[in-house]
Amino acid sequence: MVKVAPDVRSVVASVVDPEIPVLTIADLGILRSVETVAGKVVVTITPTYSGCPAMRQIEDDIASALLRAGIDSYEIVVTHNPPWTTDWITEEGSRKLVGFGIAPPTAASEVLCPRCEAAGPRMIARFGSTACKALMVCSSCGEPFDYFKRF
Repeated sequence: MVKVAPDVRSVVASVVDPEIPVLTIADLGILRSVETVAGKVVVTITPTYSGCPAMRQIEDDIASALLRAGIDSYEIVVTHNPPWTTDWITEEGSRKLVGFGIAPPTAASEVLCPRCEAAGPRMIARFGSTACKALMVCSSCGEPFDYFKRF
């Protein structure tokens, strides 16, 4: 296998997550590789969890991005091994989460309010707007916010 030119990787890496549109799939860490195999671009991605409802949309968005870039010979491979972990979210991705009002993954005892940076928020629901997030409320400013659960 031969690595593809950086510009092809950047085309794929710029695809945004449909559930958190400020994050790219590269920020989220689900983009595993972009390679050329026998003249075909092969993109490998890993879902955040096996039942992630956004995966089909992400695959469609990758295909659209490749087609817009003039690449019509491609394959999108979904792999579950190794399983995705929140450790794969980039530092830039964590900053983008905070800017979007979502607390990035950390130990639940270390979560800070993304609005006022106060410690000690209270979890009010184990699941927030998506299964990978919990709903919390700030102990200082009183604002509710999503916390991207660590796993």
